[in-house]
Amino acid sequence: MDFNVFDSVKLPCGRTVENRLVKAAMYEHLSSFSGGPPNEFHYGLYTEWAKHGWGMILTGNVQVSRQHLTLGRDMVVPTTLNAEDLKPFEKLAAVIHGGDDNTRTLAIMQLSHAGRQSANFIGGRPPFVAPLAPSSIRVGAGSTGNPGRAISDLAFHAMFQIPTEMTIQDILNVQSSFVRGALLAYKSGFDGVQIHAAHGYLLAQFMNPKSNIRNDEYSVTPENVTRMLYEIIKAIREVVPTTFVIGIKINSADYVTSGSAEEASQGERRILDHIRTIASWGVIDFIEISGGDYEKPDFSACGGSQKLDRQAFFAQFSQIVMKDLHRSPVPFSSVPLILLTGGLRSQSYLQAALVSKHADLLGIGRGAVVCPDLPKILRLQLQNSKYSSDWDDRPFAREPETALRASKLVPRVKLIGLGFGSAWYIIRMRDIAVSQIKNSRAEPPPADYNKGILITLFKMWAWFDFRKKRKIVSIWILGISMMLIVTVGVL
Repeated sequence: MDFNVFDSVKLPCGRTVENRLVKAAMYEHLSSFSGGPPNEFHYGLYTEWAKHGWGMILTGNVQVSRQHLTLGRDMVVPTTLNAEDLKPFEKLAAVIHGGDDNTRTLAIMQLSHAGRQSANFIGGRPPFVAPLAPSSIRVGAGSTGNPGRAISDLAFHAMFQIPTEMTIQDILNVQSSFVRGALLAYKSGFDGVQIHAAHGYLLAQFMNPKSNIRNDEYSVTPENVTRMLYEIIKAIREVVPTTFVIGIKINSADYVTSGSAEEASQGERRILDHIRTIASWGVIDFIEISGGDYEKPDFSACGGSQKLDRQAFFAQFSQIVMKDLHRSPVPFSSVPLILLTGGLRSQSYLQAALVSKHADLLGIGRGAVVCPDLPKILRLQLQNSKYSSDWDDRPFAREPETALRASKLVPRVKLIGLGFGSAWYIIRMRDIAVSQIKNSRAEPPPADYNKGILITLFKMWAWFDFRKKRKIVSIWILGISMMLIVTVGVL
């Protein structure tokens, strides 16, 4: 069967994705300092994406805990869900659904909790208050074999604390906050949620032996390893309609620290076991395959790494998952669709990923920032091609020079390198948002590939709203100063 990126596909819940192109979740960095609801900048940014006929649009992180932000400026689930609290989220859902294209784009809210990866100063807590995590293991504590270990340790110690081990009551509170997040999405008009259990965030921490050494019912033993995730999913399904979409984002490289082939193989087997278990629940609509965490952020690899030679970072593993799930005893109609995200940079590979059965859905993150109109571009190319398989091999989005240079300058301290690479895209999203606020019918501004590293990083962080309380601004200034000092020290 010859698949096409514009073929529709049905999710197990019964909803239809009109095409296979998914605007993957991106960290927008657009909310207020201490986190909050979506605002005019989110509306402007998503207005642009909504114009072009994506099959699904996933939001960036919507944090279920205001005290556990990532790098700050996250959208946050409110503590109450009254009419006033819902309004900003209702508007965001309406923006995503209100595109000019005839395609009915599914609006999916990504729900997340950063756990131990919630940074000092900018993580939503008072200075030096520790975040919650499954066990008291600091980010970076398990790193080995790194010649730049001293610099890495300095960065990790400056940015992250030893977390406080969660009590059973803490666990129940977090579960309730995810359920509240799902209710927020449902009541505000979103079509579903994606539960973030990847990139080393809290739910991934519960499933990972390098961050979870508990001995209770939430340990990493085979019978307990997915309990936290299962109890959240089960509780969500009990309060939303059967047609409400529920997806999960999971790692393909979560247990890899040394990078050896043997360890990678063991890690993939462990994740495959998790995915089999998740599929057996019969209530999940799609599973996104990604990888990496703050200690080893493969999900944000930039130019200059060997991973760029692989058009899709996690395609091989996702193909294994596809084959395995369709051999499982789970009824075919209940098998989750596989969403592949990471490195899908050329038009020909999008088609090849479907034909080769690497995935059911194709997630585009950074490419969607540089080319928000990618679905329209692909439709035009398909119309102008003599054969449906005649796709362009050239990348549809240019990598920013800043990210390429940054990866060479700071190859040892992955999180700081991640900051350089992400900063360019964050500024690009901000530029698109401002452009759409000024004129929603305007074309987005051309991408600026000439920004220097430090200017890019500074522009990402130094985006103050001085109408906020002076105390909050002073905390952010302290946190940003720390980030810049650590960065300049590494350079």
